[in-house]
Amino acid sequence: MDLAAWGLDQVNWKFFLGIFNIIIIDIILAGDNAVVIAMAVRSLPRRQRQWGIVLGAGAAVLLRVVLTFFVAKLLDIQFIKLAGGVLILWIAVKLFVEGAPEQVDKEAKTLLQAMWLIVVADITMSTDNVLAVAGASHGNLFLLLFGLALSIPLVVFTSNLLSLLMDRYPIIIYIGAAILGRVGAEMIFTDPWVVAWLAPPAWLKYTMEGVFAIGVIVAGKAWIWLTFRRARQAAALAAAEVTTLPTEEQ
Repeated sequence: MDLAAWGLDQVNWKFFLGIFNIIIIDIILAGDNAVVIAMAVRSLPRRQRQWGIVLGAGAAVLLRVVLTFFVAKLLDIQFIKLAGGVLILWIAVKLFVEGAPEQVDKEAKTLLQAMWLIVVADITMSTDNVLAVAGASHGNLFLLLFGLALSIPLVVFTSNLLSLLMDRYPIIIYIGAAILGRVGAEMIFTDPWVVAWLAPPAWLKYTMEGVFAIGVIVAGKAWIWLTFRRARQAAALAAAEVTTLPTEEQ
């Protein structure tokens, strides 16, 4: 076994410091991904939630391994983070609408649908995680793979906990949607094209993150209200048609 190829030829204090840094990075950055997974699987039957969490997190982390080798260059391309931020905002609104306690006539989500949302959202949001782990590994292949592998159990555990808490405390759904709205805004206002065009100061970026966090919830509420209104109008129309049927027959 070639220890040098795996970065195990120099196991010193820098190596262990790298492990410590990667653990802290994974713990801090696993939160956003866990929120997406927990919200995505909440609409699944309880028996399928665990499979959705494990398979979704596993597939996302495998794709991260591929993404690791390209992410640094991708982030320099204009509109990549802008498009990713818009996509995250759409996913945030969709997951909020599906998980909101006041939502009626919820459609049953399949395991594949939940996994698709998890993978798309994770790949879109994981750029910071991948870059942070790659930076902390300093080119050490073992540390890089360790960081990516460690994120799986952390995300799975946190997602399980959040999905259970969402059933008991629906307010967490609002908090989760707001977090995703903030992430979407952060991606949009750090896109190279947006930075070159607006050169947004720090206060504007933070303000827009707050606006988007609230905006996701407002958009979700509006979506639910429109859906409820259309359902009520359709029910009223159907009732009116039923009422007029005997008169027409006479």
